[in-house]
Amino acid sequence: MERKTFSQLPLGVSDFHKLRELGKIYVDKTGLLYDLLITTFEKVFLARPRRFGKSLLVSTFESLFKYGTRDFKGLAIEKLWKDKTYKVIRLDFSNLKDFSTEEEFSFLLDEYFAILMAQNEITVSKEKSFGGFSSFMYWLGLQPSNSVVVLIDEYDAPLTVCMNNPGLFDFVRKKLSRLYASFKNYEGVIRFLFLTGITKFNKTSIFSELNTLTDISLSPRYGSLLGYTHEEVEEYFKNYLDRSAKALGIGSEQLLDRLVSQYDGFCFEETVREKVFAPWSLLSFFAEPERGFKNYWFESGGRPYALLEYLKSHALRHPEEYGNLKSIALSELTSSSDIKNLSDVALLTQAGYLTLKNIVGTTAYVSYPNEEVKTSMAQLYTERLLAGRTVEQVGADNISYRLATENVEAIFHLLNKLFSSIDYQKYPVRDEASVRAFAQVFFSGAGLNPIVEHHNSKGRSDLEVKVGARYWVFEFKVCNSENDGKELLTEAILQLQRKEYGLQELQEQILRVALIFSLEKRKFIEFAEV
Repeated sequence: MERKTFSQLPLGVSDFHKLRELGKIYVDKTGLLYDLLITTFEKVFLARPRRFGKSLLVSTFESLFKYGTRDFKGLAIEKLWKDKTYKVIRLDFSNLKDFSTEEEFSFLLDEYFAILMAQNEITVSKEKSFGGFSSFMYWLGLQPSNSVVVLIDEYDAPLTVCMNNPGLFDFVRKKLSRLYASFKNYEGVIRFLFLTGITKFNKTSIFSELNTLTDISLSPRYGSLLGYTHEEVEEYFKNYLDRSAKALGIGSEQLLDRLVSQYDGFCFEETVREKVFAPWSLLSFFAEPERGFKNYWFESGGRPYALLEYLKSHALRHPEEYGNLKSIALSELTSSSDIKNLSDVALLTQAGYLTLKNIVGTTAYVSYPNEEVKTSMAQLYTERLLAGRTVEQVGADNISYRLATENVEAIFHLLNKLFSSIDYQKYPVRDEASVRAFAQVFFSGAGLNPIVEHHNSKGRSDLEVKVGARYWVFEFKVCNSENDGKELLTEAILQLQRKEYGLQELQEQILRVALIFSLEKRKFIEFAEV
């Protein structure tokens, strides 16, 4: 089928045959797939965040090995692929998450493999009284040489369910290690083995049992295997770009700039040159551009189970570090993670909240890939700051609308609702930096883009944020005693005046505010508009 006949977005379609049969847009990655398959790699692992097309990739491999080039007409691999067809076993371990005990997991595992065997018309001798799990491994060992392709999607799903239960985690690990050991023992049977996941857990036996497994997660060659490059967006989605620009009443260049800042910026390769769009977010935008640049990734896939389970027993990196560039040893991203010593930065990077920005020597520097994820992260921090509550539940909703419409006194009371609701046991306000950082988190979580310590020729302000036609400039001071509030307020007012914070901005309305926070009362006690 010719590319010109593609007229539908592939939103929510993870079955390659269905996608092609319905004539939906397919961004041709098959040249990269062919490159991968003709190398010496016979066992491959790929880690990517949720909603990046891992399941579609697995389905693409399934179609290629099971039916040859039946579904690949007009694609790069059609004239290149000469291999035969194979028995393809596709395992989706996201089906193995509904358990809380060892017995439940064992039953679920046997049931899943019994169904899998029935679907694939796999039988074993009736004399063998194995459960479904053991029957599959027995069957695998009987197959001819180089005759089976095994594809495992979300290999880590059963493990993330029990991240906070060491005993159950170890049981699941040992149970699954039997499967990985069979892949090693019968490796002559397997033509190709491909696994996907979000995290790369150590001591799960997958990476020790399969010591020939090649991890391409940070390979420069496959950095754009999942996700859309800038060039691919312009080539495959031109009609949708035109339609979106028209719907929003903006020019095509302005639209692209907004799409890049909102949904682009993910980097999955160690040269830090190739950046890609999040497919789910971009396609969701194209489906309803008149809604504007919404946050799609967070609600659909930005809260992976691994992260939520991790947060049950670990404190999220302190909100004061929300806006900072973070560093991590490159080895923490390229090697397996021990569940007991899992780095929060490594997990956030694997989950897509952070992405590679630079690599210097053996150190990787990571930060938020785009505005969508930056907002998502601020929403997570907000929930942690407010002890699991939302801004609506503490009576401080519509932050963006209030900043756009209400006066300084109203914003003073709004901030006090937020700061008085902070979980001070875990996140105490200690100083001016804490106040500034927490305000940044609250504003960012509302979808705004606050600037901390904005420089001008005379100094740097604490926090500035643009909301519609308004431009807010905040100068914070912190006092230990309420008696110092008036004096500090005068100091903050003079600082705003002398440093001329915000006056260089060409905005319809500039609101410059001095705010004094009392550590004793845990709230703002003085304010003034300058």
